[in-house]
Amino acid sequence: MAARVAVLFPGQGAQKVGMGKDLYEEYGFVRRIYEQANDVLGFDITRLCFEGPLEELTRTDRSQVAILVTSYAALEVARHKRLLETVDVAATCGLSLGEYTALVFANVLTFEDALRIVERRGAFMQQACDAQPSGMVSVIGLDFATVERLVEKTRGEGVLVAANYNSPKQLAVSGDAEALPRFEVAAKHAGAKRVIRLRVAGAFHSPLMSPAARKLAPFINNTTFSKPQLPFLSNVTGDFCDDPHTIKENLKKQVDHPIKWAQSIQKILDTGIREFWEVGPGTVLSGLLRRGWADYEVKTRNFCDVSSFAQS
Repeated sequence: MAARVAVLFPGQGAQKVGMGKDLYEEYGFVRRIYEQANDVLGFDITRLCFEGPLEELTRTDRSQVAILVTSYAALEVARHKRLLETVDVAATCGLSLGEYTALVFANVLTFEDALRIVERRGAFMQQACDAQPSGMVSVIGLDFATVERLVEKTRGEGVLVAANYNSPKQLAVSGDAEALPRFEVAAKHAGAKRVIRLRVAGAFHSPLMSPAARKLAPFINNTTFSKPQLPFLSNVTGDFCDDPHTIKENLKKQVDHPIKWAQSIQKILDTGIREFWEVGPGTVLSGLLRRGWADYEVKTRNFCDVSSFAQS
């Protein structure tokens, strides 16, 4: 009987210069994926992924498409090597931006349509970041209820929200430049193990991204979404969803609403799945799993370069 596996896709922050290069050199169909992306985007995303500079690759309006292309390339290598035929893919989801790769994997979106939406998503989010100084703070070691109380206590007249529920004891908070310092002090006083200001362009998944959400909505509305061919979980609800219209609505909300990643992972674990494959650059999601759900003895595998596929 084939093992039941959840396939996960990384989000923004997983980018690094050189990602995807060895897959590009090894497989002709991967070269065609990058060439297609160059044509759709109208700039050389291939060179940016392989050569940088890192400062440009890290920009929101560049990193999102770069991670999507690289993750999709890794997914296609997994398909080429028929790895997915050896298991029962019982769930798929992606963290924030990674949700689009999961939707391509589940045959909800074509790669080209996902690329066009994500290009707009990154551009609109960058514009929102540029409009007002803001940021994000990661809190490690406090439970969700405690962090949520601290957010309410320190918000004041500004914007401050719980934004990314990453694992049971790790939550990222988004806010404006005035509210975040108050929250950081309060979180340290409350006994957080670590309070880390994230190197991101702005307050993702908060009301400060609402202008981006409004601009992105027509692009999502005008794109064809199909019924998922695999069990798919939504970031906004942390639950399974198989209705194309609801998936569209959730994607529009996702830009300025919290990401319920921890809830999604718990939902998957509750179905009995213990093996997770992370497809795309980095090992962020695997690390969250091993640290946040250690009692479940989860098994993780990463597929992002030639060596990782050689070990399969």
